[in-house]
Amino acid sequence: MFKSLRSIEGSKINHSGRSYVGETMQLEGDLRTSGSIDVAGLINGNIFVSEITVAETGSIRGTIEAATVEINGHLEGKISADIVIVGKTAVIKGDIFFKNSLKTEEGADIEGYIKRINNGKSSSEEDITIEEIVERTEEVKKPKPMHVVQQKKAV
Repeated sequence: MFKSLRSIEGSKINHSGRSYVGETMQLEGDLRTSGSIDVAGLINGNIFVSEITVAETGSIRGTIEAATVEINGHLEGKISADIVIVGKTAVIKGDIFFKNSLKTEEGADIEGYIKRINNGKSSSEEDITIEEIVERTEEVKKPKPMHVVQQKKAV
């Protein structure tokens, strides 16, 4: 009925397989695999995989580091990947860092910073200028509210 641990030790483990987190499954903690994963449930933790696809029903709270990321569900956290695909039903609250390509479909909701990571290249003048503008806007103080007095018109 049950296999012994010795018979499991002797068998080879497939490291390139595709794993699945179902709609009714909830995982707490970090997830690491050399393979790929499809997420239709909830994961609270950081994910380190070669490829990940988050279905419309999937939700992740944590950082994703992968070669390829496809988001169709919810993500609250940072993405670092070579290729990022954001579907039309995706809701992302966090920063996206990508190396090769970023594809977003119309209707996707992204609240965060999007930046292409250089492949060992030095920053271009445009990147430096954009970073300076971002830093300057953070330093700008909000204007002070003014008191407005309404005047009555003489009749």
